[in-house]
Amino acid sequence: MTQKNADYTVPGLGKDNGEEIAGLLQGRLHALNDLQLVLKHVHWNVVGPNFIAVHEMLDPQTVTVRGFVDEIAERMATLGTAPSGLAGELVSERTWNDYPLFKADVADHLKELDKVYTGLIEDHRQVMSKVGDTDPITEDILIGQIKELEQFQWFIRSHLEKIS
Repeated sequence: MTQKNADYTVPGLGKDNGEEIAGLLQGRLHALNDLQLVLKHVHWNVVGPNFIAVHEMLDPQTVTVRGFVDEIAERMATLGTAPSGLAGELVSERTWNDYPLFKADVADHLKELDKVYTGLIEDHRQVMSKVGDTDPITEDILIGQIKELEQFQWFIRSHLEKIS
């Protein structure tokens, strides 16, 4: 028999609050798992001028996002809820479309990645605002992740930016 929720959460939070916050984090876990897959997909499929710069820029982003996945999953477990990293659940529960490109030009991939980052950051910020008053530890985790994600998006946007 498997169990999704433990009989505990972190001290001072309350079991119902712990489960609610972990539920919000499950969406973030799915989004981050999807992002790490998308980043590797683009890494393998980007072509054209500036290929190598983008190809090499994406590996450190992937490594960092993989760390975020682990951080979110471990926070969920600490809150008393079993995190799901199952692909079937990710696909059935996600609220965004699958990444649309395969082999494509640098600019096309970066425009799509910019959209991916925008959606992910906006959703991270929404969850951050919901948990901030109740759980400053989770809020702090999300703040740190948002900071890094915004910087990664800036890297992407800087490749696309044109000076007129």
